[in-house]
Amino acid sequence: MTETLITVILVFMIIAAAVALSTKELLSSVISVGAVGFGGSIAYLLMRSPDLAITQVVVEVVSLVLLIRVTVGMDLKLSSGRSSLRRLAAGTLSIFVLFFLFVLSLRNFPPFGAAVMDRIASAPSLFYIDKSLPLTGSPNIITGILLDFRAYDTLGEATVIFTAVLGGLALLRKKGRIKKEENPY
Repeated sequence: MTETLITVILVFMIIAAAVALSTKELLSSVISVGAVGFGGSIAYLLMRSPDLAITQVVVEVVSLVLLIRVTVGMDLKLSSGRSSLRRLAAGTLSIFVLFFLFVLSLRNFPPFGAAVMDRIASAPSLFYIDKSLPLTGSPNIITGILLDFRAYDTLGEATVIFTAVLGGLALLRKKGRIKKEENPY
């Protein structure tokens, strides 16, 4: 069931990416790229990775707001010709190749919900349960895992979120901006 849902979400992401590549309006393209990102976060949730899903949602929201803000007031000229068709074909081919590789990698995964690691005597989960309190000093196993065993991963996720928020604030600030009419150069 979960594999089917992930496949449906992946197909949705491919369609949204194709729309982003083929649409002539920049705002529609930005919204389609946002749909791809949110589809990825839903896939992370279905694969039981809520930490990745939360990070993906935060980065996607910030980048989507920024891109929409930037693209709303832009005057762009449309380009047409063989080069845009060539780029569309190359992008679509790349997306289908990635989809094929993703489906092949899903076939090698154990079925969802299968307790594969619990059958092994030296399962990582058993190590964390046995060694969390003596090695970390934290009575909460989750806190010990996140702040000691996986500290770099947690730091990386916090850095991604912090950088996305700072980038959004830097782009949305009004102080220090010069309008084209006011530019003395």
